[in-house]
Amino acid sequence: MHSEFTLYTRDEVRIAGTHSTWVHAKTDSDPLALGIVLAHGFTGNREQDHVKKVVAALREFGGVLALDLRGHGDSGGEGTMGMDEIYDVDAAVAHARDFGYRSVATVGFSMGGSVVLRQAALAQGAAKPDLVVSVSAPAFWFYRGTPIMRVVHRLIETQAGRLVLRGKGVHISSTPWPDPPPISPEVAVERLSHMPLLIVHGDVDKYFPVEHAYALENAIERAGNANATVIVVEGFGHAETAISEETLTGIGEWLRSHVPHEQNGVNG
Repeated sequence: MHSEFTLYTRDEVRIAGTHSTWVHAKTDSDPLALGIVLAHGFTGNREQDHVKKVVAALREFGGVLALDLRGHGDSGGEGTMGMDEIYDVDAAVAHARDFGYRSVATVGFSMGGSVVLRQAALAQGAAKPDLVVSVSAPAFWFYRGTPIMRVVHRLIETQAGRLVLRGKGVHISSTPWPDPPPISPEVAVERLSHMPLLIVHGDVDKYFPVEHAYALENAIERAGNANATVIVVEGFGHAETAISEETLTGIGEWLRSHVPHEQNGVNG
């Protein structure tokens, strides 16, 4: 079953989403054990076929709340390339708990992968997830080491580029980031010393090479997080468009195996 929902963030941005219930809910005695908040990559939205593919795969393991991040799809506001999008995920995690999910996971791809890492490190109370999966995420900001990322930076940093994106339905803010910038995904991971965390990256990623996964792995080691795992997938390219059903199934199995047994609070 699928149902649409609308949320408002703490900074009053309207966020659109679709809630897809767990496909095994009718046969399982605990249908609200796990809710999965899904954050897409840059230029994505919940109506794209490759995002729907991810939803369909993850529904085998829990209910899925797929978002259009700000500035994308049917949501309002303007995208900030991972800075304020944490508020979108805050609202969705809290909504999942209000709906009745006893554990809430966040799963993000590319830009969304950076968002879920940062959100987990910064969120408090009902907005803090219990477990996190980040796929194809950058470890650090302002990366221009690949041709495609140099193109992405030209698109988001110039008026002409933002107009091109607007023509494709993606609205990006022209306001520069603050100085100093928001904490990077790498720094966020250092703050997650206990939370179950899965990092998935491809060894042929043309956006963010595998060095990003290794940087996140080093941050995990500095944090001493024994509940974190890094998987580099051979032959995997980038994010939702390239991920295989096999890898998605592995993510779902990891999520189910790490659902907290005690549901009286949230993990730190």
